[in-house]
Amino acid sequence: MVVNHIGTHTSYASYFIISVLRSHHSARLRTVGTSRYYVAGTRERYKNFTIMIPIVYTVYGFAIFFMIAWICLWLIHIMALSYSKWKLHRTVDRSAPEQPYLGVSILKPLTGVDPNLFSNLETFFTMNYPTYELLFCVEGEHDPAVMLVNSLMQKYPQVAARLFIGGMCVGVNPKINNMQPAYSEAKYPLVLVSDSGIRMREDTLLDMVQHMTENVAIVHQMPFAYDAEGFAAVYEKVYFGTAQARLYLGADFLGINCHVGMSSLIRRCALEEAGGLAAFGDFLAEDYFMAKAVVSRGWRMRVASLPALQNSGDKSVGALQARLKRWARLRIAMVPTTALLEPLSECLPLGAGAAWAAGQLLGAEPLPFFLVHVLVWFLSDWLMLRSVQNGSPPFTKVEFLLGWVWSECCAPFVLAAALLNPEISWRTRSYRLDWGGRAHELKPKLKF
Repeated sequence: MVVNHIGTHTSYASYFIISVLRSHHSARLRTVGTSRYYVAGTRERYKNFTIMIPIVYTVYGFAIFFMIAWICLWLIHIMALSYSKWKLHRTVDRSAPEQPYLGVSILKPLTGVDPNLFSNLETFFTMNYPTYELLFCVEGEHDPAVMLVNSLMQKYPQVAARLFIGGMCVGVNPKINNMQPAYSEAKYPLVLVSDSGIRMREDTLLDMVQHMTENVAIVHQMPFAYDAEGFAAVYEKVYFGTAQARLYLGADFLGINCHVGMSSLIRRCALEEAGGLAAFGDFLAEDYFMAKAVVSRGWRMRVASLPALQNSGDKSVGALQARLKRWARLRIAMVPTTALLEPLSECLPLGAGAAWAAGQLLGAEPLPFFLVHVLVWFLSDWLMLRSVQNGSPPFTKVEFLLGWVWSECCAPFVLAAALLNPEISWRTRSYRLDWGGRAHELKPKLKF
């Protein structure tokens, strides 16, 4: 910034214009040469002045844009934090209902095993819900998950459970293909699609069903993470409890489609109106398009009060970032403006842009503005994480600081990696997306 003769701060662009005007004023007072030299100099300076006007307007336009984005994101931040206090971890009503609860068919697509799979699946056998069935889906009979599922079925013979092997090809989405036979055999009017890494509380299903009111067709859980040890677990919990939770709750409050299908309860009749499960076999982001199709038919969707507890046995920084990159590629293909607007939802890019804008528009010092922004954002995220966790997280504030800084610093690079390499890797398969989200499987390259 530059200080002019009356001690006020102006932007560089404004200072340049003032300098041009002063030089123009000085030229008028000089008496060197004839009048035509004065006229020529005046025209040259006027030409420079008119060239600078569009640049000044552009600079101030960007500054106004960044300030509006900064204000809007802070409003979303405050709104999501307030909404979380009201929405999450509400007491589940265990009193007898006036009408019996509807039965639920639970689809569990499985591929392989991990150290936590047995304990995760066991929580589905011990839920406190009157009527449900477990439908396990495995692609091949030699999958190690088959033996694990059979052992659980023998341990809990009182729970209705069946195992489906082989799947049915209805598209390129392997999850849909894996679940299709079980979906066709499901006997209850509510269908819960639950990923293999989800761990359930005893009252989770009851909470979800209680949110399934008359005009609601989808009740989904907000993604979160189960308590675990190690930096990767801290990183996962910090990400899903701050950045993800903020946008998820904000979108739900505003009525924006934020459906993530890792734990989602759906009315079967509403899904059949949209063409059934097979209708979404050509989309990798089947959860988003499923919600879009159902809502377009007049149904509504709700977020359950209990978050989804992800408890994958493969907890590593690389595995989480690979998943975040895959999700980013899906968002970019479905909503291309994501590539332009998503960086502004992150603390550091938004703070840098707002600090520059505050300097241009308000004469504020950018560095103190940026540091205050980061500090308040950090404290707000700590409060958000406590709200999602329903108490103190299972790590220290120092560990939270390290996980938060790592998460915020990595976020722009995760998005950049998703933009530079649009190919999506999902387990052993690779895909490429068309604009709009339709997927095509890439054939594996032969090795010689």
